[in-house]
Formats: sequence, C-alpha cells, structure tokens
Amino acid sequence: MTRGLKLRKVGGSIGATLPKDMADRLHLEAGDSMLAVETERGILLTPYDPDIEESMAIAANVSRKYRNALRELAK
Repeated sequence: MTRGLKLRKVGGSIGATLPKDMADRLHLEAGDSMLAVETERGILLTPYDPDIEESMAIAANVSRKYRNALRELAK
C-alpha cells in the first residue's frame, strides 16, 4: 500500500506522521523505533533491524546448544 505522508517540523528535526490505519496494520505505536534507509529509489522506513535479527539468531543457536543446561537452571 502506498500512502502520502505529511512532513512536520519537530524541534530541530522533521517528522513524518503515519496514518492510523497503516500504523495499526503494522502494529506500530508511539515511541516505537524505526530505521530510515536511503535507497536508490528513495527512503525506506522499516521496523526491521538487521542487528536485532542477527542477535536473535545467535540467541536461538545458544538456546538449542545449551537446551538441557538451560532447563536445569530454570528449575
């Protein structure tokens, strides 16, 4: 879905306001963090953070490897 956004001055910065229905569909709330990625075609706004994704993959591997030890520690 493509929607137009209005840019507004916020302090010394410029902010974009997302329509409520779009924010609801994407499960975004005030205070959430987003990344602004400059691409050849413009700006991509995304809640996806590749660093977090990498950290989650590492955590999943650790939990699989030490599954039994973690179960014992949880008792």
